[in-house]
Amino acid sequence: MGALVVALSTGDAFLIAVVVAVPFAILSFALGAKGALGQIGKGPLSIEQEMPQSEGGSSAPASGEAREAEVRQMVEAKAYRQAARGEEPLDVEAEVQRLMETGPAPSLGGDAGLREEVRQLVVARNERRVRKGEEPLDVDSEVERQLRELENLGQ
Repeated sequence: MGALVVALSTGDAFLIAVVVAVPFAILSFALGAKGALGQIGKGPLSIEQEMPQSEGGSSAPASGEAREAEVRQMVEAKAYRQAARGEEPLDVEAEVQRLMETGPAPSLGGDAGLREEVRQLVVARNERRVRKGEEPLDVDSEVERQLRELENLGQ
């Protein structure tokens, strides 16, 4: 019995490769991109992205030592810039002492314009939550929470 010889032309080999590769590519794409379409527009900068609510309240205000260290750092930087420009630099110790005696910065809660702007944002967030079928937030407590977070930003 003789051996069976199969002769394939280039076109036949190309067709066989396509018939094998296309289903494999479709299958791997379908399995690999399961939730990709649902994630479009859901990044951290998305408008519809809700920030996690902190249940423990705001963080504690900065300690006196931390505040003094930050004030000292800013005053030293200002004195360095003045010296670099050829001006008389500040007396760092005297300026830090003067700034520390003035007390803490005024509270953001006293700014009526900022309070109203935060209130408008909370109301808009509540409208989005209601449209999504979620429970709306208490406007007054949410405004207070956000103002506390703004006051403690970066600490």
